Amino acid sequence: MQRKAVRRVLPGIAMLTALAAGAAGLTGCTGGSDGAGTSDSKAGGGAAAPAQPGKYRSLPAPCRAAADSKKLKAMLPEPEGLTPEQLDQVYAGVADSSYDGDRHVGCRWSAQTPEETRLLSVGFERVVSYDRATASDDDKAKQVYVRLLTDAHLPFPGPATTPGPGAANPANPGNPAGPAASTPPPASGAPAAGTPAPGTSPSPQPELGSRVLEGLGTEAFIDDKLSPAGATAAQSRTVRIVFRTSNVIVKLEYSVQPALPGTVPSSAETQDRARQLALALAERLNE
Repeated sequence: MQRKAVRRVLPGIAMLTALAAGAAGLTGCTGGSDGAGTSDSKAGGGAAAPAQPGKYRSLPAPCRAAADSKKLKAMLPEPEGLTPEQLDQVYAGVADSSYDGDRHVGCRWSAQTPEETRLLSVGFERVVSYDRATASDDDKAKQVYVRLLTDAHLPFPGPATTPGPGAANPANPGNPAGPAASTPPPASGAPAAGTPAPGTSPSPQPELGSRVLEGLGTEAFIDDKLSPAGATAAQSRTVRIVFRTSNVIVKLEYSVQPALPGTVPSSAETQDRARQLALALAERLNE
């Protein structure tokens, strides 16, 4: 009888042992799964969130954006012999063809008189980053702007350096930096400095040249080109302004082409007209 009882108890003990081992195995698997999940969540938590889209999701109508009658009439002289309807067409501009109006748009104007021909164009480009996990729309737009700045052979703006209080005056190494020594007044009857002598032609107007601009968008530059002088060809001047506002690049090009040789368009006047329109375009973007 005792042997039969032992035989009945042994299978039960073996079954309990197997069940305990199985439960321990399940516990170990569950613990490993939890550890892996914790590790994965920690790894995912370290990834940077993608950058937000740029400020501008669309572009303005380019011809309307530049439709400031006063500024356009100052830049484009009124051709003679045109009807009011024809004048309206001149100042309305001609839109550039575009396959994606949310990315690239532009407009052009032209006006011709017996004295000169003037050309104006405005373009807007909205820059989009296709991988905002690595670069935002603004970052991509800045890269485009820097490339245009480099193509214009202009240095990237950096911190300005000012000479120290003891720096020498390059014009006079013997004296420290400071106000230049006053020059004696001209003798009685002699022309003042900078005044052309009687019978001589006045000196040409100064060239402002190409440079980085301040107070226009996020960053901006102006490119001023004067065509070479010729015996029979007139010199034309083309001023180009490029500025960036967030993820939009704006390009403005203004060209003055005199009809007669020997006439040089004013650098200051041409740049000022182009800059005034560029400021109006920047305000139009912020509306």
